Amino acid sequence: MTDRRTGDILDDLDELLEAERQALLSGNLEKIGRLVDRKEALIDELSLVDLSGAVEVKRVSASLRRNQDLLDHALAGIRDVARRLAAMRQVRRNLDTYDANGSKRSIPFSQNGSLEKRA
Repeated sequence: MTDRRTGDILDDLDELLEAERQALLSGNLEKIGRLVDRKEALIDELSLVDLSGAVEVKRVSASLRRNQDLLDHALAGIRDVARRLAAMRQVRRNLDTYDANGSKRSIPFSQNGSLEKRA
């Protein structure tokens, strides 16, 4: 392949990475999923060309690292939400309390999930 072809692939990948960045920043997970196949195809194309003279490689590498950091943070946020939802489901099933000795005690709720409040 020629250097121009390598440049074209790198330009296409850079455009895709910017679209991925925008999707990550806006929380558009559906769009991120749609970009994955094209991203993999472009990276596969790059594996077939000589990148030694391509100055765009540094720019694209920086974009790849930036997006990976954004993806890592997005996944961490999703995991935090999942943990919080699991904790909320647990609270709906039973209430954990501690007695005067510091021993933990679980009080299960009834099936309807209601709690009687007394004055």
